[in-house]
Amino acid sequence: MALDKFAEFIDWYPKGMSKEERHLVFKIDWLVLSFSCIAFFTKNLDVSALSNAYYAGMGDDLHLDGNKLQFATSMYYVGYAIFQIPSNIVLTRLPAEYYLPAFEVMWGLFTLGTAFIKSYKQLLVMRFFVGFTATACWVGNAHIVNSWYTRQELGKRNAIYGCVYPLGAMFAGYLQAAAYKNLNGAHGMEGWRWLFIVCAIITIPCALIGVFFCPNVPDRTRSRYLTEREKQLAVDRLLRDGFAKTRGIGKGLFKRIFGNWRIYVFFVVGNLFWMTPYPSGLPYGLWLDDLTLASGESKYSPDMVNNLSTITYAATIVSTMICGFYSDWRKNRWETMLYGGILILICNVLLLVWKIPDGAKFFAFIGLGVANGPTNLIVPWLAEFMSHDLEARSASIAIVNVGWVVINCVVPIIAWPIPSAPRFLGGYIWSVVMSVVEIVLLPLPMILERRELKKGINYAHMIAEESGIVTTGLEEKTKGVDDEQSLEETGPTKNEMEVEVNSMSV
Repeated sequence: MALDKFAEFIDWYPKGMSKEERHLVFKIDWLVLSFSCIAFFTKNLDVSALSNAYYAGMGDDLHLDGNKLQFATSMYYVGYAIFQIPSNIVLTRLPAEYYLPAFEVMWGLFTLGTAFIKSYKQLLVMRFFVGFTATACWVGNAHIVNSWYTRQELGKRNAIYGCVYPLGAMFAGYLQAAAYKNLNGAHGMEGWRWLFIVCAIITIPCALIGVFFCPNVPDRTRSRYLTEREKQLAVDRLLRDGFAKTRGIGKGLFKRIFGNWRIYVFFVVGNLFWMTPYPSGLPYGLWLDDLTLASGESKYSPDMVNNLSTITYAATIVSTMICGFYSDWRKNRWETMLYGGILILICNVLLLVWKIPDGAKFFAFIGLGVANGPTNLIVPWLAEFMSHDLEARSASIAIVNVGWVVINCVVPIIAWPIPSAPRFLGGYIWSVVMSVVEIVLLPLPMILERRELKKGINYAHMIAEESGIVTTGLEEKTKGVDDEQSLEETGPTKNEMEVEVNSMSV
């Protein structure tokens, strides 16, 4: 009883939700979030293993001089980018409870194989296949997470999923440092090789969790933990909220994705929000390393630098949770993202000025870490705007994320070259300009959706009506439409709308 009251207080369950539906959502939380978060966590361990291994002796043993480390990192992203879109499309057809764990086992095996490489060329091959097989993890689980919850629930669940990245980054350094310290030389193997072995030992068994717990999407679930009534309730409550069931892939999928303004707008807006807090990462660490005392010695020890970075990760976690809950409470994403965009702009301007006290720089770097919280709302916002088409939504999440991967490979090299550290004048000019652009473009999704509503195109109502479900909770979608011009007078008829929706399934 006390737990139920607390859940109501924090708005974990929307007010008015029946006891039966609460029990269902409780089950969904455990099934969906358990495997998704664990899989994402193990992926972060495996990805971070390369940089940790490099500093633990791999660089010397494999003669990774020059830009070889950067090339090895890029090979991971090449594999990661190539398979994202096909993977998320295939995921809508195959059983997710087998598909996702199978790929987790594969990237665990390639991580294990990295422990036994003898040359730089072998490292490139292993990193490519680690990236290729790890592709299914983030975008695949993001699709699953965003397929089970209503609009008033998505922010909080995506916040939990989003917190896994900074948690994994915090944990990885400490875990792998301990593994190196205690296993270096064991069985005649260098410590950096044990780092990959430890990661694989953690990753591969975790894949089994997905086989037992991953429930796929509501209208295709075969979960043994949900009754038939609960499975139907899971589908019905999403239909009432305007989330469509699967429509199939078919020849028209390409048109359903790229014939819609949503993919272009979210590709630009989403990637701007993901990239503009970039200085909170590598530039922050390089600035800390550059700080010296009057004696010429480093101001902060490596442990202190790690602890200061941990503070930024912790700020990101707190911000992510607050923003997720707040956006659900406010029943919109743009407002929270606007706050984040303004904070990003202020912090980037401070760093562009640069000649400010160290305390102000700490504020700016940590503030950008805080601003990473609202950026986690991009995916649920996109999921809401693509609620009328499950397959197009899954592919769109992957397309937007592929954009981030490509941009993350190119922009740091151009705008943040290591020789210009720690000032990075060009990088901060880029960040300030892009911060302004992201704030200006933020209202665009609402403007374009409002135009659709004025034309009478309301996919949420159409999905509910198609399925014979009584529409509830959809009135937010029609707020802001001018009263003097009704939908019936300005838009197409119901039959015309049906043609519009049915054309997406061709």
